[in-house]
This record gives sequence, C-alpha cells and structure tokens, in this order.
Amino acid sequence: MRQIRLYDTRSAALHDLEPDDGGRVAIYACGPTVYNRIHVGNARPFVSYLLLARFLRHEGLHPVVVYNITDINDKIYDAARLLKTPSAQLAREMTAYYVADTDGLRLGRPDHEPLASETMDAILDLTAELVAAGYAYESDGDVYFRVRSDVRYGSLSHRAVDDMDQGEGVEGAERKEDPLDFALWKAQKEGEDTAWDSPWGTGRPGWHIECSAMAEELLGLGLHIHGGGSDLVFPHHENEAAQTRCAHDGAELARTWMHVGMLQMGGEKMAKSVGNITSLADALAQWGRDALVLFFSTAHYRQPIAYTDDALQQARRSVARLREASRRLVAGPSPEALRRHTVRFFDALADDFGTPAALAALWEWVREANGAADRGEPVGRDDLAEMLEVLGLDNLLEEAAPEPDDVDRALLERREAARAARDYAEADRLRDELAERGWQVRDGAQGATLVRR
Repeated sequence: MRQIRLYDTRSAALHDLEPDDGGRVAIYACGPTVYNRIHVGNARPFVSYLLLARFLRHEGLHPVVVYNITDINDKIYDAARLLKTPSAQLAREMTAYYVADTDGLRLGRPDHEPLASETMDAILDLTAELVAAGYAYESDGDVYFRVRSDVRYGSLSHRAVDDMDQGEGVEGAERKEDPLDFALWKAQKEGEDTAWDSPWGTGRPGWHIECSAMAEELLGLGLHIHGGGSDLVFPHHENEAAQTRCAHDGAELARTWMHVGMLQMGGEKMAKSVGNITSLADALAQWGRDALVLFFSTAHYRQPIAYTDDALQQARRSVARLREASRRLVAGPSPEALRRHTVRFFDALADDFGTPAALAALWEWVREANGAADRGEPVGRDDLAEMLEVLGLDNLLEEAAPEPDDVDRALLERREAARAARDYAEADRLRDELAERGWQVRDGAQGATLVRR
C-alpha cells in the first residue's frame, strides 16, 4: 500500500493518512440542505469523496463514508412558506430528488446518509453536555455556544476571533451574551411548522450542532477526514470543531479537514443565492454522466473549477477517446512497458488525491497503447480497467470489442489489394461493407487496422 498524504486545512500542510487497525478510514462530509433541487456545484464534493473512497479501497483500505442530509434548516422553512407547503413535506420531496439526481452519477451511495431529523436524541445530548459544562447557555428558549470559551476557536479558519461574523445578522442579538455566539438550539417561531421538545422548550437545532452529532454518532471522535465545500470552513466547520472539542475535554472531531474548491460559473461561485446555477439533473441531461464525472477530475479537488461549455465539450471528447482506446484492447494483462504510467497514476492519487497528474499519466498510457495497437501488437486492458474504475469510468470498458473474425480480415485484405491496384471505388465499397459490420478502417504507417466503431 502506498503512503497516502492529504492536505489538512487546519495545519495548512500535508499529513500522512493513518488508518485504524484493520484499515478503516472514517470520512464524514457535509451534504446538501434540501430546500431545492441540488445544482451541479453541489455534486462536486459528492463525486470527490466517493472517488477518494474508490482509491482507498484500491489501496486495500476500508473507507466508511458518511454524507449527511440537512433536513432541518431556516432555508427549508423559508422555501416551504413561499410554496405554501409543510416544511417536512418539502424536505422529504427534495431529499428524494437529491437521491435520484446523485444516483444519476452512477457512483454508488455513501455508506450512511443520516438525516438531521432522525438524529434528534444525539443532538439534544450533545447540546446538554455543552450547557452543563458551561460552554453554552439558555436564553428565552434558545441555546447559544460561548465562542470565547474555546481557546482554540479560529484555528481551523485561521481567523482572529474579533474579526469574525457568524453570518446570522441580527437574529437573536438581544438574547446573546456576545454577538459572536452561535445557536445550538432555536425556540420555535411563528410559522415554523416542525418542532421538537427539549429541556429548553419546543424548538429545533441549529445547523452546526446537527453535523457534530451525526458525525460522532456514526463514526466517533477523531475521524480521519472531515470534508465539504471550501465555503464551509467558516463558520460551519469552525463551529463544529469548537462545540465537539469543548464537549469532550479537548478531543478533536477530525484529524484532517479536507475541503473541495467551488464550482464557478461566470467568474463567481455557483450558488442559489447568486442565481448562476445549473441543476445537476440538467447538467446530466446536457452532457451525460461520463463527461461530467471526468470533468470534475480535471482540476485538483482543492482548486476552483470553471463550469463552461468548452470544458464540458473537452470532457466529452476525452470520454470518446477513452472509449475508442478501450475498443482496441484485448482482455488480459497490460504490457509491462506501460506499467510505469499506471504506477504514476496511483502515485499521483496518493499525493493529496492529485487527479490532474493522474489523468496526465492515464493519457500517456493511452497514447502508448494506441501506438502499440497501430503496430498490430495486442494490448491487454487490465491496467486501463484498474485506472478507470478508480475514476468512476469503468463502464467505458463495457463496449470492448472482440477481435475481427476471418470474414473481417478477408474484407480488409481485399480492400488493401484494391487500394494497391488503385481501384479506389472498390476500396471504398469494401470500407463501407466493413463499416456495416461495425468496423472502422484506420490507415497507419504499418498498414491498415480495424477498430470497432
């Protein structure tokens, strides 16, 4: 197994991944807030963590991926109010859409997809622990976390406490001891049609406490990787880290904080609040699943990536190139001469999941394999299958063609003879006959070969 290194946002450095005994790797990633159909930008972290899990399995490890669903949130109440529909019904409908839309990526599902609404006991217990320890306080049915009580607050986002703003506006300002404090529990307000009983009155949890509770309940403390989009570093992940740390005598929620860069459209982050969004469903319909999955791997996961027609068209062409290359290969081991590119591919993924460098190695493998096929040398496709499986593109190998049969080879020989005799009409007719049988004639320096159409 390779030594795998990942970039940790807190330390701003690469760290070795140290699995548990037995190879378990616990991964928790923050998923969608289900008040609308998800956009293609929401899909980037989903794809990134599932592909990372594929790579870890390739290396003999046992990743456990938790990707939560936030189905209690102010945005859901606001959207439901506008639609004049019960908030719980809207959350259920959007959750179903989310599952259907991400199923369209055909990468499988995370191992666990907890709902905040189904984790209430753990949320209440964690909140009560913070209150009992003095890190949180009740105020008119709300419960707030005392930010300044955590001496390590700001260590994840690298911000000074006095320079922070929770982004909550004036909500609850009169009930807070400090404007920087954030809500763990919110008393039920007029127009909010879902609520739960608690020691502090009827209400519902704040966003940050939901994820801390779900992560701890399913994976425990000190999970290997906590992820999400880079826009979640502050305040969401900073607050998660703080409340978990304070509830457990300084024990950290995660060893590595792994954040995925934003998808951009028109030079800005793709977001519903900006209005520059394309739904995942529409993106899949326009470009196809294969091009979209490959597109996400063309940029390093930590970097932003621009969602443009040119970029998706290039990804579509790359998919066609991979599919065509696979059709020229035969079943079985790949030549040893190509193995160095396969090794580079997986070494790149071990180095902070560097998919651009991995793709560069993959294209070198394809280029040399095509050259060998042009020379009439049989090339086994095992290495290509191994690489494409980790990229979530192993389906491109399903159309690998059988070898030409005796009739095909005879037609090709007759076509070559016609060309040598300058009987180009007959050569074209034989080429068309081969096309009807599913073959493309490719002329090269070493003569003509047949490639499955």
